[in-house]
Amino acid sequence: MEFTSAAAEQRFDELVAAADRCVVGLDFDGVLSPIVDDPARAHIHPDAQQVLVELAEVVRAVAVITGRPARQALALGDLDAVGAELGEHGKELFVFGQYGNERWSSTQRRVISPRPPHGLSTFERDLPAVLRRADAAGAHIEEKGLAVAVHTRRLPDPVAARERLLDPIRELAERHGLVIEPGRNVIEVRSPGMDKGHAVRTLVAEQDAGGFLFAGDDLGDLDAFAAVEELREQGLPTLLVCSLSEEESALASRADVLVKGPEGVLDLLRQVARRAD
Repeated sequence: MEFTSAAAEQRFDELVAAADRCVVGLDFDGVLSPIVDDPARAHIHPDAQQVLVELAEVVRAVAVITGRPARQALALGDLDAVGAELGEHGKELFVFGQYGNERWSSTQRRVISPRPPHGLSTFERDLPAVLRRADAAGAHIEEKGLAVAVHTRRLPDPVAARERLLDPIRELAERHGLVIEPGRNVIEVRSPGMDKGHAVRTLVAEQDAGGFLFAGDDLGDLDAFAAVEELREQGLPTLLVCSLSEEESALASRADVLVKGPEGVLDLLRQVARRAD
């Protein structure tokens, strides 16, 4: 764990002191789960469930805020079981899937989801031709119900392939009334109007949060970082955590704490739990 400044170290102390009023928001991939080539095999770190239970005992609420479908995150993280254990302690676990378009809580225990966005099916119809023209026909297309993700990780040069695809996929998305969300060797296409920052603001309002810790690793977490920075300007204790990788560093310059992957995130959360207890 590396603090990015003396002020960041002070923010950590202030958040720990106010932990019982704070909400903790966590991305899934790269934060709770290691990044793998096959998204369907990205299981949660084996220590994560116990750490989440320990953390929930000292904070107001814990939320997983992910671009994945909520049901997928629940299954890969066995989060239903985690939520049940938190319920025994009078605590609640939230899962905001697909950047907040889907929602699950350990009290309601069902996923609330809107209809797929208009234009998504026709976008998918036109996508293969765009991939072929960009010499990326081998990219993996992940259908997520409310979105489509184009993964370049399996291609010979995934970074270059993603760069070639950004503009043509953006143009195609815009023609169908959709927006793109670039990530770590992935481009996600979804409806506009929802992002992780909105999920953060929703949690703060509903939980009457007196502070917020958010841990992310990728471009899709920038909106959540911005929402937490707004809370900081309002005087609330906040902490921004970047799970570092060699593939993406957009969050590092805005983070208070830099950690190495899920193990680093979990170590930080353990410290919060133990110091706040």
